[in-house]
Amino acid sequence: MQTTRGNRLHIGFFGKRNAGKSSVVNKIIGQELSIVSDTLGTTTDVNQKSMELLPLGPVVLMDTAGIDDIGDLGKMRVEKTRAALTRTDVAVIVFDNNPVLDIELNFLNTIKEKGIPILAILNKTDIANLPESEVEKIKELSDNILKISAKCDKDFVSKFKEALIKILPEDFIQEIPILSDIVKPLETAILVVPIDKEAPKGRLILPQVNVLRDLLDIGAVSVVCRENELEETLNRLVSLPKIVVTDSQAFKKVAAIVPENVFLTSFSIIFARLKGDLKTFINGAKKLENLSDGDIILILESCSHHSVEDDIGKIKIPRLVRNYSGKEIIFEHFSGHDFPKDISKYSLIIHCGACMTNRREILNRINISIKNNIPITNYGIAIAKCLGILERAIKPFVL
Repeated sequence: MQTTRGNRLHIGFFGKRNAGKSSVVNKIIGQELSIVSDTLGTTTDVNQKSMELLPLGPVVLMDTAGIDDIGDLGKMRVEKTRAALTRTDVAVIVFDNNPVLDIELNFLNTIKEKGIPILAILNKTDIANLPESEVEKIKELSDNILKISAKCDKDFVSKFKEALIKILPEDFIQEIPILSDIVKPLETAILVVPIDKEAPKGRLILPQVNVLRDLLDIGAVSVVCRENELEETLNRLVSLPKIVVTDSQAFKKVAAIVPENVFLTSFSIIFARLKGDLKTFINGAKKLENLSDGDIILILESCSHHSVEDDIGKIKIPRLVRNYSGKEIIFEHFSGHDFPKDISKYSLIIHCGACMTNRREILNRINISIKNNIPITNYGIAIAKCLGILERAIKPFVL
């Protein structure tokens, strides 16, 4: 099974035009992801490549446009480059052998302020070395410096990986568990998987696959059924399961069937912990208790997809929230990596399970929300709150 892009370490490559970013990326992947040219501004958008970078494992390399691009189109490219920081776990900023520009130092400082680990590559050493006085300017913002030539150094990839390992973020090294801290080997977990219009034909959705794989790694006994088969499934078991994990859309029906002494949660709540911050999302759900007529709620989805009849983000959650609050609420939707520049008009943000993006992007969105005093929650927690079963749904997790 391939690792999804959202579960990979995202490495962003930044720098001015013609510093050699694309040459560095191409060297790492061993093929030409990006066009290399002496012409300034060859890279016009964020090019992404998923690969296995052993021994680090699955990663996404993001090659970005030059931070010094000019003109109206150039400004748009720079915006795309800056936006890529929101999903960057490790930032690699590439310098050439010319004097360091203020725009490079300012961008480096922006990355540092965001708390993103930085690796500075001093490229093109086969032509000339960057003067030490210029290197000192970089060192003031990052001590992690690799002097190398992407074009000529035969050990480039090995040296790059060695430098990268030293600055990996802590949450990459110490992964947040899915269920391994709750379910023990040979304990039973039931996964309730509705087959509806949003379910991809012939496949499970990614959170279901990730949870199932985690249970297999634990050595637990996994039982998968639809909501209509749950009661009979429970009756056939010799002993009660440790936990039942359900799709949020079947929460109400499943909660009525599962005994109170059995843990119950949803795939989306598991991902609230895995990809975001569970406490923040739970606190954010309290806003559902005191909404007012005319309040605007922002619905965020990590992936872009065609809406289906009774779509969870566009139909089901708005309907649940309106019924729960009894208020006339306005809903706005953003998908993919898009995020509003100004969120001051929103009373609440409800995020999807985020299976198609990485934790750093979600934490970045949480941080923006906190700075603006806008409560934020996620699909599963919002649904459980509206159904009156949130306390039970979060009980498996130590908060």
